[in-house]
Amino acid sequence: MADHIIDGGIIVRTASPADAPALALVAGTTFLETFADIIAGPDIVAHVTANNSAEKFGDWIGDAESRVWIAERKATTAPIGYALLTAPDLPDIVTGTADVELKRIYILSRYHGGGLAGRMMEAVVAEAKAMRKTRLLLGVYAGNDRAIAFYRKQGFEIVGDRRFQVGAAMFEDKIMARKL
Repeated sequence: MADHIIDGGIIVRTASPADAPALALVAGTTFLETFADIIAGPDIVAHVTANNSAEKFGDWIGDAESRVWIAERKATTAPIGYALLTAPDLPDIVTGTADVELKRIYILSRYHGGGLAGRMMEAVVAEAKAMRKTRLLLGVYAGNDRAIAFYRKQGFEIVGDRRFQVGAAMFEDKIMARKL
């Protein structure tokens, strides 16, 4: 994917192995921004540490079945968001080789509402099609009405549910899908 310059001096580009530390930082920050009101402090720290390390991002970047994008300020190259496309990992949903999962798409909250999420979704959809996938799946916290509305606007429909554990707490996710 070629770099995409978005109004406001933001670049969305395919991540390289050198981006893994920046991806880990923005992943942890955006997860904390999104869930600090509902997940206990020690649990969120443990979850972010286990699931958003530079090593994990390095593995995804090196995985032939995954794609990783980073959004950054053009002037400073500071990371402000990212997206991650992987082979499906949704145990309660029947998937096949033509499916792909948008495992994550997060943007720092101060950049919400400016079109960045839509542009990142365009890159994800274009790449999924280039991979010859026919269905894009994702999981979203059931209480995140804003995200669910965004995904509906992008053509996704709810196709199932799953439970998601962080620490001692269980949460409900909606599984959404769209045809490509």
